[in-house]
Amino acid sequence: MNTAYCRVAALSLLALAAGSASAARPSYDCTRKLQSTVEEQICADEKLAALDRKLAEVFKAAQGKSKGKSGSTLKAEQIGWIKGRNECWKSPIQQQCMTDNYEQRIAELQARFSLVAATASVEYVCDGDSVPVSASFFATEPPSVLARRGDDSQTLLSVPSASGSRYEGRNVSLYEHQGEALITWGPDGSERNCRKK
Repeated sequence: MNTAYCRVAALSLLALAAGSASAARPSYDCTRKLQSTVEEQICADEKLAALDRKLAEVFKAAQGKSKGKSGSTLKAEQIGWIKGRNECWKSPIQQQCMTDNYEQRIAELQARFSLVAATASVEYVCDGDSVPVSASFFATEPPSVLARRGDDSQTLLSVPSASGSRYEGRNVSLYEHQGEALITWGPDGSERNCRKK
């Protein structure tokens, strides 16, 4: 085998290795002093590193759509999310815990800031409630809904359901089955029968 060919092949392998190493990096510098064992795991795991890069892109896009006070709130929420993600070291299935945290945060930001197109929008009228609930559905992973009732808006994420589709958020849930819905809104937990307007 000729020497020039061997040199070219070796350089090609080095370039491929360098490319895959850079692809495996998260959005932060793994050579700095890391803040947690979770950060170390993300640096060592290509899938988690890719999720971290994707979240950084989605978060930057969300920042571009938030202004003033809402921008400060978004930053504070992200710091809180990082603290929550770092709690995954306590989980018996740490990698799954981190994967779920990343996927849920990405989906929540994509829906909340309409960073992906809605697949459907529906308005519901609920028994005993004069304020309708509008819902925009997004094909995120996991699927999500941006629900609005008056001045309040909530991002809901899909949860397993035996039939129909169930979405849950903070003090809000939406269960849809065959064009009708059960919606819970607020800390009192009262469920209302709703139908499409």
